[in-house]
Amino acid sequence: MTINDRQDEIIDEFSGLDDWMDKYQLLIDLGNEQEPLDARYKTESNLIDGCQSRVWLQADYEEGRIHFQAESDALIVKGIVALLIRVLSDSTPQEILDADLYFIDQIGLKEHLSPTRSNGLVAMIKQMRMYALAFQAKG
Repeated sequence: MTINDRQDEIIDEFSGLDDWMDKYQLLIDLGNEQEPLDARYKTESNLIDGCQSRVWLQADYEEGRIHFQAESDALIVKGIVALLIRVLSDSTPQEILDADLYFIDQIGLKEHLSPTRSNGLVAMIKQMRMYALAFQAKG
């Protein structure tokens, strides 16, 4: 399944919900369904700069693909990072670097986030792309 296939799935899931309270609830549910991050990864070096809440992101490179795991101490942010992981995890570094993350605008996420959460979203994407650049460079 491609990054765009996964984005289209998410757009379909959110398109059935008209009310933003329902969409927030779906985000919270997605965050709660996520596996908790192993305590050994909750380190200072895995914290994402630029997020108001605490977000830890772990990236592992296996067989040419990056596997992401993350956790946040904020419910909605946990859901946002769960969406990003669902879209980008288990892709190649090049696929991640080339990805146009159109689902964010399509589901109306950016326009319904506070400025600080919006900055956090940008910081999470930037960090995931930085991992992709680093793993690509190691090649």
